[in-house]
Amino acid sequence: MKNNHLTFILILPALIISCAFFLLPVVQLIQVSLVDGGAESYLHILTRPLYLKSLLSTVTLSALVTAVSLAIATISGLFLTRYEFRGKELLVAMLSFPLAFPGVVIGFFVIMLAGRQGLFAQAGLLLAGERWMFAYSISGLFFGYLYFSIPRVVLTVMGAAEKLDHNLMEAGRSLGANRWQIFKDVTLPALKPGLISSGSICFATSMGAFGTAFTLATNINVLPMTIYTEFTLNANFAMAAALSLILGFVTWVCLALAKRQGDSTVAMGG
Repeated sequence: MKNNHLTFILILPALIISCAFFLLPVVQLIQVSLVDGGAESYLHILTRPLYLKSLLSTVTLSALVTAVSLAIATISGLFLTRYEFRGKELLVAMLSFPLAFPGVVIGFFVIMLAGRQGLFAQAGLLLAGERWMFAYSISGLFFGYLYFSIPRVVLTVMGAAEKLDHNLMEAGRSLGANRWQIFKDVTLPALKPGLISSGSICFATSMGAFGTAFTLATNINVLPMTIYTEFTLNANFAMAAALSLILGFVTWVCLALAKRQGDSTVAMGG
């Protein structure tokens, strides 16, 4: 009996936080979306070009950011784990530095790089007589998301790579396997749980990131900005609630699938 009471006391803070910051807000969103707008709000998301394009653009952008982040971070993480060189600690620290910045600051970084007065614009004036700009577009948002996504995956890959069984690699080399075969059959399967986990977090973060999109939101139509517009400018609370639930549902499905795949991968690996 005492153990049951202790378990309840220990889990009580988590239950309070879950109810206050998750359960109650979600229930309120469902109520607003159905009572004020009805099921038509969800139908409009799939039938009206503005909302459907926003949803598809967000999912596509998040998937692309995740794929590119995984590719770059896997190569970088393996290199940083396997090789020692002068300045390695500084480089790792610089790679993790973006985690300290909020989305608005990262948006300003993109503007400084590819805005009207940015580095690319000045280079374009010198080389072609015209400004090269992409900060205020989906391309600028892509680079902004990529900037804060890569560190998350790199650190995860480095942690997983340090636990690799090098005896398996040596065994593969002794059997005549080349580098690509060792990477495909030994390294990648060992890294797969970490890649799935970090990739799902990367996708979820890109789906809901608002600060960077808000800073660059001149010609950008992604779900966080659409929700903000519907809520603040159009006072369409039902549609804002429905879009929020759709965003949360897509993100939850991604995380659930990643967890299931990760668990099955670990189980298969013993």
